[in-house]
Amino acid sequence: MYSPEQETISTTASTKVPVKYGEIIVLGYNGSLPNGDRGRRKSRFALCKRPKANGVKPSTVHVACSPQAAKAISNKDQHSISYTLSRAQTVVVEYTHDSNTDMFQIGRSTESPIDFVVTDTIAGSQSNTDTQSVQSTISRFACRVICQRTAPYTARIYAAGFDSSKNIFLGEKAAKWKTTDGQMDGLTTNGVLVMHPRHGFSQDSKPGVWREISVCGNVFTLRETRSAQQRGKMVETESQELVDGSLIDLCGATLLWRTAEGLARTPTLKHLEALRQEINAARPQCPVGFNTLAFPSMRRKDTPDEKQPWVYLHCGHVHGYHNWGGHLEEREGREGRLRECPMCRAKGPYVPLWLGCEAGFYVDAAPPTHAFNPCGHVCSEKTASFWSQIPLPHGTHTFHAACPFCAQQLSGDFLFMLQYPPVCLRADLTKMFIYDAESTLYQILMSSSGVF
Repeated sequence: MYSPEQETISTTASTKVPVKYGEIIVLGYNGSLPNGDRGRRKSRFALCKRPKANGVKPSTVHVACSPQAAKAISNKDQHSISYTLSRAQTVVVEYTHDSNTDMFQIGRSTESPIDFVVTDTIAGSQSNTDTQSVQSTISRFACRVICQRTAPYTARIYAAGFDSSKNIFLGEKAAKWKTTDGQMDGLTTNGVLVMHPRHGFSQDSKPGVWREISVCGNVFTLRETRSAQQRGKMVETESQELVDGSLIDLCGATLLWRTAEGLARTPTLKHLEALRQEINAARPQCPVGFNTLAFPSMRRKDTPDEKQPWVYLHCGHVHGYHNWGGHLEEREGREGRLRECPMCRAKGPYVPLWLGCEAGFYVDAAPPTHAFNPCGHVCSEKTASFWSQIPLPHGTHTFHAACPFCAQQLSGDFLFMLQYPPVCLRADLTKMFIYDAESTLYQILMSSSGVF
């Protein structure tokens, strides 16, 4: 359960810094929420060892009791999960305190049991009001993460979270069943999906397979649709244990789990800032206006700048913003219009380039040389390649690759971004930055999806 003191644990000088289990990062945000991180509503949440364990584990099972009797069993002093089988039959599983674990709860609700408040991610949204205008598909009490308080600090995920009465209710319409050992289990309405990457979260990472996690932490293949009554097949060879780079989808927002060890190998904001300054120090020039291009400071990561580099997505040539090659109706709106590249005459969208500032999304510390199409977020080649291969859940039964920094769906077009210093963007050097169709690397990128 959330408490205000929890936020000050790691910042109070006189208090010993707690063990960090890991961090949860929301995909679709470039370092912070559009209107800034506030309290429990933020784009990045650290899970640290609590001063006192608050984990729970199943204990007594009450079978074949009426809903009225179930209410009497469920009380605010004890956690419980109620499985309503019919109007006349409810099974209640009581949970007791577990001194060996810490529990963290995630969901849409702002009630005190929720540690991390998550709202629906709208692709390319510029303010929190964008997410409030749509009907949310995220559960108020979506899931819970249980962490072992002793090394190796294993984190496990379970569907559904306990409400203010310390209860989880699975109604008649929720998928539920009795297991072979006589215990109860079930799924939430829209489900909690998890994907563990193969080869860890590194330069060699490959996408895994999406699975659904039950209320008791069992692993299943996906249902036909998110809210289907029929559960998938149980996958006994896999577990709900989170690994570095595990993705958690709540049907409206996708979360990335990074372990403390994984974060130690991840580039820091200071490193990304150094790379930005190195790029700008090379003083690349627009081949049309001959003005110097520069990425804005990371504090202005979403604010266009007059020195902002822009890219023609069809060919990959980078310029400063200009009106060359645009018709009258195309000049009315700056971003996303079809424009003719002055270097090669190719026509296509013309968008600003933005530096990816959420370090937790990077799989390596290499320079930002590649960009996502069509949003223009720039990161390292390995990072762009990894995310372009990840099929992220979208809606109730579709998947598509998306930019991790803004959640925009990736286009099927590919092009190779410029290699930064020591080369400057001059008219006689731009051919160095584009691979033609005969290039081996270009063909490899064509066989994946969404990265150029």
